[in-house]
Amino acid sequence: MTEENDRKPREYSKSLDRNKSPQKKKRKRIQKPRTPNPVLNTPYIPMERTTMRLNKFIANAGICSRREADELISNGLVSINGEVVKVLGTKVEPTDVVTYKGKKLSLSSKVYLLLNKPKDYITTTNDPENRRTVMELVNNTGTDRVFPVGRLDRNTTGVLLFTNDGELMQNLIHPSANVEKVYSAVLDKALIPKDLDQLVTGVTLEDGEMHADRIALIDHDDKRRVGIEIHSGRNRIIHRMFEHLGYKVLRLDRVLFAGLDKRNLKRGDWRFLNEKEIRNLRNIAKIKK
Repeated sequence: MTEENDRKPREYSKSLDRNKSPQKKKRKRIQKPRTPNPVLNTPYIPMERTTMRLNKFIANAGICSRREADELISNGLVSINGEVVKVLGTKVEPTDVVTYKGKKLSLSSKVYLLLNKPKDYITTTNDPENRRTVMELVNNTGTDRVFPVGRLDRNTTGVLLFTNDGELMQNLIHPSANVEKVYSAVLDKALIPKDLDQLVTGVTLEDGEMHADRIALIDHDDKRRVGIEIHSGRNRIIHRMFEHLGYKVLRLDRVLFAGLDKRNLKRGDWRFLNEKEIRNLRNIAKIKK
């Protein structure tokens, strides 16, 4: 064994396995229900009709972000009370009827929920091949329809956020949001220190250079288990980074997304976000009140 392989792998002060907590005295925990509970969950934020800017109205209706709404307005795709409006900053009154491409827009209650995604589910709202989709797992929320924020590959498990808040969704998936994502990966062989360092330094892929923000071994007795933090949303980026260095990812689990983890949430279960989590998401997405 070479001297390079004998030296200890780089470690980082902040733990990457957010799904594990330090050993504490065991306490009985209340299992969160799968259905709305007014005490344990905040299923939605009610939307009341008040005077607001047109772009905010469109975003609150779940169509797109405010920035994208300005483009729709400028292109003459939005009407108020039957008249096309192209002036940015136009105010919408509670009695106004707003339409986009001829369809009336309404302010739905905003819903935010978190799913612990299992394997063999496609992250899409509809699959032409009739494969199982994540929508089947959140179809009993008893609220307005929600949509997945970003995507996880079919066999990737873990944290997946759903909402009908169009502006928040668009802002979180935009590259400039720099949203923190932490994964737990199981490789087909032990990760050697040289390659661990290379993943932090960066590897050159077909679509450009990419590097992990932080990476560490989860279990020093099993060097196939790796925790990796990354902000990129490129397709299969973690798989491709490891494949570039000669490794195959056997299992991939997202343990954290935008500050949300799946602690106490069984695989295939979901829960509503609480008010603190929603405020934190809106801060990350840089959404003004």
